[in-house]
Amino acid sequence: MTKGILGRKVGMTQVFDPETGVATPVTVVEAGPCKVLQLRTDERDGYSAVQLGFEDKKRPAKDRRSRQSQAARSERGHVADIKSKRSSTLAAKGVESPAKAGCEPKKFIRELRGETEGVEVGQDIGVAVLEEVARVDVIGVSKGRGFAGVMKRHNFSGQRATHGVKKCHRHAGGTGMSAWPSRTFKGKRMAGHYGAARVTVRNLGLHKIDAENNLLLIKGAVPGPNGGYLVIQETNKK
Repeated sequence: MTKGILGRKVGMTQVFDPETGVATPVTVVEAGPCKVLQLRTDERDGYSAVQLGFEDKKRPAKDRRSRQSQAARSERGHVADIKSKRSSTLAAKGVESPAKAGCEPKKFIRELRGETEGVEVGQDIGVAVLEEVARVDVIGVSKGRGFAGVMKRHNFSGQRATHGVKKCHRHAGGTGMSAWPSRTFKGKRMAGHYGAARVTVRNLGLHKIDAENNLLLIKGAVPGPNGGYLVIQETNKK
């Protein structure tokens, strides 16, 4: 499988090297332990991948008002063998159900493409899987900034502050076309929704692995707010 793990962004700090006098900015990531929930195979699913889960999800409470963030029955059946009418019908027909991890439902579930040899359902994956990895790709969801103007969203310079510019200093300017094509082309950079999108930062250096505390120190910044979920995997760039 592709060497990788799931985690959560803790925040940024710096590591000072007294020998060289260099302070390296790093992002602290709480990574794993992750549970292997399923194995995708070419014969059954058409591709090979390992499905990982990170952080336990709470069991349903008796109070219905607090069930919004709790694990549904379908989520519990994804990781544990729960008897149901459908499973009984399939078993009676001789259909073998896939192996279950036998753990608590997970909040963050992602798949890592690659071969599944040497990996079993229910296995724990820790930060030690990245011990021989020098550089990684980090995937996350960027900070949502709502509806933003062109200066914030696209780094426009804005209008001039003098010579007849009145109350439109941060506007985009003209966006129309001439008599032909008499419309605005798709993809025109304008104000709109900014952020809250999947972002991949590639080829970041892996500064340090703290296996005792399940922490990774990654050089530079990674997408998302503090507390956001991340996928950290070995980069395919040289």
